[in-house]
Amino acid sequence: MKKIVLPILLVSLMSCSEKETKIVVPELAKDNPFNVALNEPFDYANANGDAIADYVNHEMDKAKATVDAIKNVNTPTLKNTFLPLDAIFNKLSQAGSNSFMLYWTSTDSITRAKGIEYSQKVDALSTEIMSDKALFDKFTAFAASEEYKGLNERRKRFVDDIIDSFKQSGVNLSEEDLKTFKELKAEITDLTSQYSTNMNTSGDKITLTEAQADGLPESFKDTYRTEKGTYKILPMPSTRGPIMNNATDADVRKQFQILYANRGADKNIEILQHLVEKRYEIGQLMGHESYAEYNLVPKMAKNPETVWTFINDLVAESKEKAIQDIDVLKEARQSLDGISKDKDLNAWDIAYYNNQILKTKYKVDSEKIREYLPIDACLAGMFELYQELLGLEFKALENASVWHEDVQAYEVFENGTLKGRFYLDLFPRPNKESWFYAVPLSPGKQTEEGYEVPVAMLLGNFTRGTDELPSMITHNELSTLFHEFGHIMDKMSYEGEYSMQSDTKRDFVEAMSQIFENWIWDYDILSSFAKHYETGEVLPKEVFDNMVNAKNVSSGLSAQRSLRSCIYDMNLYDKYDPDTTLDTDQLWRDIDKQLGIMDWYIEGTHPQGSWIHINTHPVYYYGYLWSEVYAQDMFTVFEKNGLRDQDTGVNYRKLILANGSQRDVDEAVEAFLGRPMNNKAYIKSLGLE
Repeated sequence: MKKIVLPILLVSLMSCSEKETKIVVPELAKDNPFNVALNEPFDYANANGDAIADYVNHEMDKAKATVDAIKNVNTPTLKNTFLPLDAIFNKLSQAGSNSFMLYWTSTDSITRAKGIEYSQKVDALSTEIMSDKALFDKFTAFAASEEYKGLNERRKRFVDDIIDSFKQSGVNLSEEDLKTFKELKAEITDLTSQYSTNMNTSGDKITLTEAQADGLPESFKDTYRTEKGTYKILPMPSTRGPIMNNATDADVRKQFQILYANRGADKNIEILQHLVEKRYEIGQLMGHESYAEYNLVPKMAKNPETVWTFINDLVAESKEKAIQDIDVLKEARQSLDGISKDKDLNAWDIAYYNNQILKTKYKVDSEKIREYLPIDACLAGMFELYQELLGLEFKALENASVWHEDVQAYEVFENGTLKGRFYLDLFPRPNKESWFYAVPLSPGKQTEEGYEVPVAMLLGNFTRGTDELPSMITHNELSTLFHEFGHIMDKMSYEGEYSMQSDTKRDFVEAMSQIFENWIWDYDILSSFAKHYETGEVLPKEVFDNMVNAKNVSSGLSAQRSLRSCIYDMNLYDKYDPDTTLDTDQLWRDIDKQLGIMDWYIEGTHPQGSWIHINTHPVYYYGYLWSEVYAQDMFTVFEKNGLRDQDTGVNYRKLILANGSQRDVDEAVEAFLGRPMNNKAYIKSLGLE
């Protein structure tokens, strides 16, 4: 049943002694697929460019009218200032997120174009609102009031965080500088969308003969075989592992890696240069030495010095193990292919020889293990675990209105009460975003009509099944699935009063999903759904034990590689000097020399041209390792109490996942742990203790 939005929206923003303000907004068409009642799913199947435009314009008009009304209040209160702001940002967030999601996933080019256009309009309006001086004055006036002093800690944090967000949005800048700030933000938004489009529409494929395809899994070859008997493969995350891990021809691995590292680079290297320059300008405008210094203010790390210390400590901690890992890989190369240990290890050989070590020394064959992991069974097993552990229930939505026939929809319940809704879009298709993400679509908040539940979608690109074989995933891909679904559970768990408190600190957010990767390293849990796609045989315990024994093969090298990316990200955004030419290729070479492990950089490649994090999430990559320290420490509670212990799981959901920013992160983590956090579990997880 579609909700009819009344043409006049009544919003009471005045105190009882003041006259009520009426905000007049034209109604959204009754047949618009985004015009639905509270907690009714959007009609995505009928969403198109025109519907996006009408929907977003409607929400933007409401937001502008509400902002004007707030600025006209005489006596600022929580009810007539911060609450309506939260309401409009809730709706703007939904409008922008859903528009952007359709840009990433729609099969219709016009819908994609309108999706990115109108998500950018929402971004621009959000910047405009959060830098409005008259609006800010109303909020600071309230923060100085007696009512503010009487707020509980959660509501004070709500008010304080919004005021800090205004400051981060340039509200205290001069009129001229604020104009420049807004222009830079708009230019950055446009550049990041160009970058993503270039990366996702890069069409260069590698063509292999039967001989060149030697070592590749037969199921993988079946997917990409042409009528001519060759194999035509598009370099993307879902094809990288099968080739780099298995192709026996080193030239094939090198050719693939070069293509993979150059996706969109012909245009994106220049775009990245502009992004770094413009972000530096924002940092300078805001009175900071670098963009990183500006960006880190609202994060747990607070400043670049803390991040650099964190990175450098881990570099030192993992270097010895990484050097040992290189030596082990060289020994395997010499044993298998007769190449002297004196010869440097090539970057395109690491995954291959690592896989050979797993297969020969540890008897772990990821392709054979894949046969025990058909994705439908993995999803069912994962759902069962998360429901049991977190005290939730998932129900499939039959005949759901979705943007593609592949998409599945589910609703989440707790004791019969609707808690949220999520969508799964798991397989690649032309023009779809090619990575793996949990995409928030609606944050969740209390409204006058009732609680508006959160909505999210999991965007994946797992290998499709064929007529002969079901879709099957590797154990590493299973880890990705558990990780991204952990983000979905984070979103589903929020139950706060305000939508603007639904997100945690940006450098903690990965911890809440990384923790769930641990469950697939428990045999009782994995064996409950890891069954051979043909015979139904359970994954043998011996195979699993071998996997555990091999878990830390190349762990030091893997840590150094992640740290290399952290250093690159931080160099771009903390060390940029406008008086010195920035060579983003040379930066890779310099970091390799700095680390002193090996030359990862492949001449002629530009991996920075297809790296989504430095495009849309600058000064973020360290957060994966920062979060991992928290994740492994929190997991010790489950190790102690039991991996299926529902009391622990529900406590984790209530204290950590449901928190958002309602409570200080370290305070919430300490409440869950029963002690201050430490890094002992993380160091142990790498085999470095």
